[in-house]
Amino acid sequence: MFSDLLGIAPQVLFGQLLLGLINGSFYAVLSLGLAVIFGLLNIVNFAHGALYMLGAFAAWLLGKYLHIDYWGALILAPLIVGFIGVVLDRFLLRRLAGVDHLYGLLLTFGLAMLIEGLFVKMFGASGQPFAAPKALNGGVNLGFMFLPYYRAWVVVASLVVCAVTWYVFERTKIGAYLRAGTENPKLLQAFGVNVPLLTTLAYGYGVALAAFAGVLAAPITQVNPLMGSNLIIVVFAVVVIGGMGSIMGAIVTGLSMGVVEGLTKVFWPEASSTIIFIVMAIVLVLRPAGLFGRTN
Repeated sequence: MFSDLLGIAPQVLFGQLLLGLINGSFYAVLSLGLAVIFGLLNIVNFAHGALYMLGAFAAWLLGKYLHIDYWGALILAPLIVGFIGVVLDRFLLRRLAGVDHLYGLLLTFGLAMLIEGLFVKMFGASGQPFAAPKALNGGVNLGFMFLPYYRAWVVVASLVVCAVTWYVFERTKIGAYLRAGTENPKLLQAFGVNVPLLTTLAYGYGVALAAFAGVLAAPITQVNPLMGSNLIIVVFAVVVIGGMGSIMGAIVTGLSMGVVEGLTKVFWPEASSTIIFIVMAIVLVLRPAGLFGRTN
């Protein structure tokens, strides 16, 4: 086998590939939400990591106080956090329409600090356990590695959500309206389309994607107020590599960068925490708009 030729145990190689694919699934869903928000609203949403954390906490609180199981929380938590996103857009972000991107970045960065600080004050910085559903306990022995069922579910669920999102935004009338609304909103409104409502719902959906990723991550990483801040910088690097606002770029780059990160842990462990930023620097030099970004 290829791994034997390199002197690496197959379990180590495939284990890191699986870990990279799982991380890539989170990168893909989170960067997809960022791409939707930036591509349609031109907002650099630095609060995305905090909203990812809110999704995990919403699932944990639903289970602890309302006894809602994992599957119910997987549906309800993104809806709850998505509604919070709609409120944020309606009362805060919409006021920044037409101004420099820096103002939106500063506002969302402040929101992230406020949300994280509030949750640290309420729940502390230590993690809260969140159990995976019983149906996904255990795993299957593939011979060369042991594949936990829950990890496999994370990858499959992420791929399905990414595929559905790409189809809605790239192949449906709603997606066409949203893209047209970013380019010429006055013309679209002249045809009777409620552009502000569409963009608000788009922001809510992008936030819901972050919350969905948070629920998926909760049984793996535990639920803690700082789980988003540890991830958001990497996700922003993934978005830059793929191209700001590119939905396909977010999906492909998120998954591939997770795999690259996993392989780097095998062949060059010292660079595993910086490899994504090295790739980002190279891409920015060679193609500033990103791999899938549009060049004007």
